[in-house]
Amino acid sequence: MQCKWLCAVALATVSTTALAQQSEIEELKRRVEELEKQQAPARGTGTNAFNPDVSVILQGTAARSSQDPNNYQITGFAPTGGEVAPPRRSFSLGESELVVASNIDPYFRGQLVASLSPDNTVEVEEAFFQTLGLGNGFTVKGGRFLSSIGYQNGIHQHAWDFQDPPLPYKAFLGGRLDDDAVQVKWIAPTDLLVELGAEAGRGREFPATDPNRNSAGLWTLYGHVGGDIGDSTAWRAGLSYLHASPADRPMDVGATFTGTSSLWIADFIAKWSPNGNASVTNLKVQGEYFQRTENGDLTFAGTSGGYDSKQSGWYAQTVYQFMPRWRVGYRYDRLSHGTVSSNLTAAQLPALLTDYNPSRNTLMVDWSLSEFSRFRLQVAADKSRAGVTDNQVLLQYILSLGAHGAHTF
Repeated sequence: MQCKWLCAVALATVSTTALAQQSEIEELKRRVEELEKQQAPARGTGTNAFNPDVSVILQGTAARSSQDPNNYQITGFAPTGGEVAPPRRSFSLGESELVVASNIDPYFRGQLVASLSPDNTVEVEEAFFQTLGLGNGFTVKGGRFLSSIGYQNGIHQHAWDFQDPPLPYKAFLGGRLDDDAVQVKWIAPTDLLVELGAEAGRGREFPATDPNRNSAGLWTLYGHVGGDIGDSTAWRAGLSYLHASPADRPMDVGATFTGTSSLWIADFIAKWSPNGNASVTNLKVQGEYFQRTENGDLTFAGTSGGYDSKQSGWYAQTVYQFMPRWRVGYRYDRLSHGTVSSNLTAAQLPALLTDYNPSRNTLMVDWSLSEFSRFRLQVAADKSRAGVTDNQVLLQYILSLGAHGAHTF
């Protein structure tokens, strides 16, 4: 009798425990279902399902220079039509950017970069789509975008290590090359980075002249290789080629050029950080060499004459983060006038035919409170103009608002 009573008590206890556990499980299921109902609109196909990343880059400078920035030119080199002059004196806004980017669907992503200039104008810097699922290492990009030639050309200005581009970028690309184009790129399935690409574009800006024709006005080819050396060093090297056929491109004091323009760029970058940890200290060494050949005809005051030039330039820079948040950097730029010949005379084309080799020394130190804010002091001795040295001092701020994608290597 006692055994039956004990068994009954045990059974009742087990049943009660099982019912309590089942009740808890049901309560948990109910809460999960409620949470799923609350989050369902965010995962559905409504307007919130594909919210893009939006960011704003704010920049500004306080600058002093011994020569007037409004009279800036690079002696001995063709004007680009939009000279990248030093920042204006005193306080000024820099180039601010509005960036909108998102995956469109499983097959494409898109990005828009609107450049807000200090003179209250808005320019579309980039507006492109890029494939996501072609496979076999291939991607296709179309629209307006920064060309992948060289190294620095594909990096947005706010991510540069110095406030302005090196002299070869100013002289040969007008600061940087962005075009309305299509790009095909392939990355090999190897441990060593092997990247090959080609671009065909409209040629809307220097060194082209925006031809009104059905074929491409500018095209490029490029290749890059890179890899790691141990756990602390990574490197990349590349070779790029650009070809354009400008027509009536402004050159010097009313002269125009019609012919062909070809540019080679060799680039190299190496980065070092202890065991790959760049948060405390790191070192970056970067350089590029440019060589341009132009052949055709110059026209000046109704007189035409042949024009042939072979000019070159290079820069080398190093940036060292010596403690968290603090970096120091030095850059040397140089251009070689090379060989320039024309049936026209130096008296007719004084700036273009002057045999002069511009150079520039730049030193900077910057402080980053976080990955979203940076303040920079930069000093430079700029000998772009023959016979004078422009001593420049500037303070720059770069502030990032909102989500912003990672920058290139």
